[in-house]
Amino acid sequence: MNKTILLTGATDGIGLETAKMLLAQGHTVLLHGRSQAKLSALQVALTEQYPKASTHTYIADLSDMSQVQTLAKNVLADLAENNNQLDVLINNAGVYQLVDATTIDGLDARFVVNTIAPYLLTKLLLPVLGHDSRVVNVSSAAQSSVNLNALIGNTELSDSAAYAQSKLAITMWSRHLGLELKDTGPLVVSVNPKSLLGSKMVKDAYGIDGGDLKIGADIFCRAALSDEFKDAAGLYFDNDTGRFAPPHVDALDNAKNQQLVDTLDSILAQLKLGKA
Repeated sequence: MNKTILLTGATDGIGLETAKMLLAQGHTVLLHGRSQAKLSALQVALTEQYPKASTHTYIADLSDMSQVQTLAKNVLADLAENNNQLDVLINNAGVYQLVDATTIDGLDARFVVNTIAPYLLTKLLLPVLGHDSRVVNVSSAAQSSVNLNALIGNTELSDSAAYAQSKLAITMWSRHLGLELKDTGPLVVSVNPKSLLGSKMVKDAYGIDGGDLKIGADIFCRAALSDEFKDAAGLYFDNDTGRFAPPHVDALDNAKNQQLVDTLDSILAQLKLGKA
């Protein structure tokens, strides 16, 4: 059955491999990127490789929260025009190193792209994410306790610290929202695609080629579509071990998860964002 799937960060790395796998299976893929040139070239290449492919492209810089809002509005408008719901949202886009780590809103761009933007996008798209829809959030084996002052932009962090904290933060809100929506849907799950796969991020950060990106793409497709994940609301899948596993202990603390989500909501409220 054809599914409609929005994939952020689709122009390279695991995102690109995931897009290929989904199109090969006959799904409609909404491709997000931050470069119009890359998106256009990608759409042409994918259509050549998969002649029956159904794709749509969306451009947004996820470090700019207003562009996240616009992205959601454009997706909602297109879905309404075609009378479709969104079957899957894969929040894949992420960053590790940035030349300028501060956004125009005064936030840490690594937290914004890795944690806050996917939270906002998910909230805005909830009206078209039905009971059987899924939200797949990209986590990591790198998880460390979240400094809420850093999350709101008041404390500077190193690249590695910001990455590990932002990945725990998305794991925490995935658990919180997943449990909250468990009976109504969509299903929300967080996934570590496998450590040190050969993405540009890994090459830039660690100077190594890394593993086969298809390993990560495969687990994203399984999380998005397979029965293996049908009861995974709020859970964390660790592809380093190939199973559902406990995340960092903070993500199992309901009070800490609530505090994190309250902080995210307060950031969105200050920026007057969060409503479609």
